[in-house]
Amino acid sequence: MNHNTPLSPRPLRHLSDVQLRVLTTAQLRSQGVNPADINAQCRPGGTWQQLLPGVYLLRPGPATSEERLHAVLLYAARSPAAEPAVPAQPGAGEPHAPQRYTDAMITGLAALALHRFSSAPPLLSLDRIDVLVPRLRRLRSTGCVRIVRTPGMPEPQQITGIPVAPVPRALADAVADLADAGVVRGLLTEAVRGGHCEPAAVVKELTQARLLSRPHVVDAVDSLLAGGRAIAEDRLYRMVHEHGLPDPVWNVDLRLPGGPHLGGLDAYWPDHAVALELDTRAPRQDEDAMWSEYARKREHLERLGITVVHITPKKLRDSMEQQATVVRTALMASADRDPAAYVVVLPR
Repeated sequence: MNHNTPLSPRPLRHLSDVQLRVLTTAQLRSQGVNPADINAQCRPGGTWQQLLPGVYLLRPGPATSEERLHAVLLYAARSPAAEPAVPAQPGAGEPHAPQRYTDAMITGLAALALHRFSSAPPLLSLDRIDVLVPRLRRLRSTGCVRIVRTPGMPEPQQITGIPVAPVPRALADAVADLADAGVVRGLLTEAVRGGHCEPAAVVKELTQARLLSRPHVVDAVDSLLAGGRAIAEDRLYRMVHEHGLPDPVWNVDLRLPGGPHLGGLDAYWPDHAVALELDTRAPRQDEDAMWSEYARKREHLERLGITVVHITPKKLRDSMEQQATVVRTALMASADRDPAAYVVVLPR
């Protein structure tokens, strides 16, 4: 037998070319390959090699990045060989449909590389690949695999047939193992500026991972939030100008004449008594307290006849035209309302 010899009359047509080269002991046995044959192929000078416990590469030479990723997932996934190799019928579906990996996904720096982060190291340069699994799985880190446990698995994203953790979760798992402030700042910055996710999602994951007690992470997050707000403000300016909305006054404070401060606003249309506020609350702050503050301000302004529109950075990014319609509707509706109370508008 050599590595070109068919393993069985039942071909693994549901696997890709890479997955045909990277198989588990159980998958090989299901194809009639006994342990003695496996050991013989993996001896020095043999044509197969063991990449991880129970996972084999059916060719000589260094494993590619894709082969390593599939090997890691085969090692970590729950019952990866549970689905039998069913021979494909002529004309029945795609022969190279991706194999399902249950309860395992790539995370950390490897995941960021798959998400095409320029600030993440290339896959081949990584000595270790992080794989996310449920907290109660009985697995240990070994070889190039580092097991990362979580009480709740996120929904993976499929990238070239590889289940990959969403960017915020992958960032948190990467940052947990990084001490270089510059590298951490670069990854967080690229996540937001590259349009992968919003700052709030990143901060939420870092908070849940209890990483905000580390000074270099806190510094990076402060920079991230400032940069994220600047990006959101730029999108807000674009929304007004590209969708033909009347120019508001930007970044103002409202006060009652001779009375109390009513709060700061990102945009205000005095002739229509319509206010707009970017909701950039950070999850590391007290959510209830922050939302109460927003609600109190909105309630107070609306009692004075001022319509308040809240827009999140995510909505601005994903549905700018829809948000412009919301603002335009509020401006048009002002003609049907009673006149608002007189307020003093001051630069913020």
